[in-house]
Amino acid sequence: MTDYESRRRMMVDTQVRPSDVTEFPIIDAMLTVPREAFVPRDRMEAAYASEHVELGDGRVLLDPRLFSKMLDALDLSNDDLVLDLGAGLGYSSAIIARIAEAVVAVEDDGARVSEAQSLLSEHGADNVILHEGPLAEGAEKHGPYDAIIVEGGVEQWPDALTAQLKDGGRVVCLFMENALGTVRVGHMRDGHLSWRYAFNGGAPVLEGFEASRAFAL
Repeated sequence: MTDYESRRRMMVDTQVRPSDVTEFPIIDAMLTVPREAFVPRDRMEAAYASEHVELGDGRVLLDPRLFSKMLDALDLSNDDLVLDLGAGLGYSSAIIARIAEAVVAVEDDGARVSEAQSLLSEHGADNVILHEGPLAEGAEKHGPYDAIIVEGGVEQWPDALTAQLKDGGRVVCLFMENALGTVRVGHMRDGHLSWRYAFNGGAPVLEGFEASRAFAL
């Protein structure tokens, strides 16, 4: 029988803490939530590896280092309402649910939404709302949000999401340019979203976040 609890501790000790992620709520959540429960059954052995886990259809669960550093950059508090875009089978939302007040998790695949709903309920994340729809459209009816996180690569930031962020709110996402990526944190002030560099990373670009391609003859 696989000792997933030991693997979870090792993940935190060898991937999360060495990446300068030391905030107790993040560490505690990542030690507590069973990552192996939120991946496809045939990928459970890879749940704690230092790489993205394939979810199918070109989608991944972000590797522990990247995800924890993005959370750290977002600087969540326990009264935040968080929009989690591309929640997959619910792991990211289960983590955030232990840190923030509430989470709205957006997924564009009905089967993933259904499975995430079951898994989140099973693991006591009752402050997560599942929303099915295009990731780049967010979930306006539940907003505005204190914070937004995108669980994958972005080439172009959609204006529709800027409008769902509260004044004083922030967003963290991974901007990809070819194979190179940089995580940036955006801060909303007086209706304007300004970005700053956080660190480097990489992940597949999510559907709806691709850059517009100029047509050329």
